[in-house]
Formats: sequence, C-alpha cells, structure tokens
Amino acid sequence: MTVLGLETSCDETSAAVLDGGPVRSNVVLSQQDHAAYGGVVPELASRAHLRTLGPVVEQALREAGAGLDDIQAVAVTFGPGLVGSLLVGVNFAKGLAWSRRLALIGVHHLEGHLFSARLGGGHGLEPPFVALLVSGGHTELIHVEAYGAYRYLGRTLDDAAGEAFDKVARLLGLLSTSSAVHGGRVLAEAAEGGDPEAVELPRSRPGREGLLDFSFSGLKTAVRRRVVAGGGAGPRVEDLAASFQEAVVDVLAGRAREAVERTAVERVALVGGVAANRRLRERLRETLGRLGVALFVPEPVLCTDNAAMIAAAGRFRLLRGERSDWRLDACPRPPLPGLVP
Repeated sequence: MTVLGLETSCDETSAAVLDGGPVRSNVVLSQQDHAAYGGVVPELASRAHLRTLGPVVEQALREAGAGLDDIQAVAVTFGPGLVGSLLVGVNFAKGLAWSRRLALIGVHHLEGHLFSARLGGGHGLEPPFVALLVSGGHTELIHVEAYGAYRYLGRTLDDAAGEAFDKVARLLGLLSTSSAVHGGRVLAEAAEGGDPEAVELPRSRPGREGLLDFSFSGLKTAVRRRVVAGGGAGPRVEDLAASFQEAVVDVLAGRAREAVERTAVERVALVGGVAANRRLRERLRETLGRLGVALFVPEPVLCTDNAAMIAAAGRFRLLRGERSDWRLDACPRPPLPGLVP
C-alpha cells in the first residue's frame, strides 16, 4: 500500500510518500513567517499551511516519481497541535481522499514520532522498547510494548524540554530575529563554548506515585535568577547555556536509565526535535551503553515534525484494517491511541 502522509500540526508543512520500502519522498517546508515575533503565531501558521500545502504535496509526489493514481491512502495528523494548522491538513486530506476515492486515516502526532525511529537506519527497532520523546511541546517516556500498545512511564508536568530550551535561549539574549523560533539549536551552539560545571543548577526529582515525570520550570527560573542577579557581571552566557543544557540532559538520561531498569527492555528510541541535540545523544549512548542497551535515533530530518513518520504510523493502522470516516476532525489534545493500563 502506497500512502501519502501529511503533517501540519505546527509550523512545518510536510508531505511524504511511503510504501513498504524506504521513504520515497519526504518534503518539509519550515515556515519563516514567525521569525519577527519570537515564537510561532497560530494564525500565521494556518495561513502559511493554506498557501504551501498544495505545492508541497506536488513536490513530494514528483520526488517519489508518483502520481495520485499511484496512491491508495492518505494519512494526516489530526492532533495534538495548533487547531488552525491541524484543520488545514485534515480538510485537505479529506477533500483529496473523497475526490480520489482513497482510504483516509487520522494519525496521532506522537504515534508518528514513535514510528520515526523505524525509518532510515532504524529497521532493527522492534518492540518492546522505551521511547524518550523530547520536543518543543512534549517530553514523554513511553513503553512501547507493541506498535499500537503503549504505556506512559512519565510525562512533563510543566514546560517540555524543547520549550525550556527556547525560553532560556531568550533569557540569555541568544535569539536574533532570524533565529527566534530555533532557540534550542542556538543555545546548544552557545553551550559548545561553555563549561557545563560552571553554574550549579537544580535537577528535578521523580514525580507523582513513582512515575518518571519531568519538570523544567524550576530549572528555567533558576537560570532567570542567575541572569537577574548577575546584572551583566554574572557567569558567561556560554557557561550558563552549557550548565543549563547539562542539567536538562542529566534529567533526561537519568529518567531513561530508570525506565530501562523498570521495564528490562534492550532498546531505547530517542525521538522528537530535541533528539537532534548532540550532547543528549552522546550522554544517552554513554548511559545506555553501560547497561548493554541499544539506542536508536532517527536522522535529523526525521526528528523534527515530518510527514514520513505520519505516513509510517498511518500505513501501520491501515494495514490493520483501520480507517477514519468523513467526521475526522482536528483535535488539539487527543489521547494517545492504544494506551494500556
């Protein structure tokens, strides 16, 4: 089955073509409309998707050497995400599927990330495994008992790790107009020139009922206090960036280790936009290597929001006989399908 995947949950417009082999195409257009505003503006994101989704789909089909006659199904992100952006993708998918008599399947964005580590070089990744999903909007530890059967081990109680990176980059004055929506990347670059032990910063402890939850708001506040107290004479920006990054990485790697010890899995997948962080990948390989556990990380283009992962998750569900009907709608906060108690 050849699937056209669509992803418009935030500020990336993406389309991909996938069948049973390697990804045939995966076009990702990152919006530039938000750079002057210090973050994603939902209305601008929706309008940009309206302008660009059609051309992006055409490019994905062209790069795959395919036409609409070669497509049997459309998979589209229906949530979570910005509701206006989701609506653009969902309505485009429904219109295309209706007009071409194609199967339609709505895909949960986080399940897409869980499938991303199978693409590219991750074909050896089979359940059971633990997924550490780290992005701008989500920080989750999920025990993937089987594809379609998931158990939460821990979730963020406040800021997601990627969100904390962006906010701290802004606190440290690292963002120019052109980099306003890429705070995590800019902070990681600054951290390369800093000392990760220069500034003592707090680490969050496991949360409610022994769950491996995350909390980064206190860490962000600690950085703010150091900046305000320093008044220009405090630690170097590079040292603060490196110390902050190390504190986040310590927590993520520590929780991943605890998750492995609890579940006795032999594989861990690091997915989501923050999976591109070099220091996080390095620490996880060190930590998990000592336990004899393999780490799977998608290539960078598959870490960020992309349609190939949506096509992969959609194809899995379509082959199980699942279909969405024409009542499929955008949902900003849907539950992850397949949760087990």
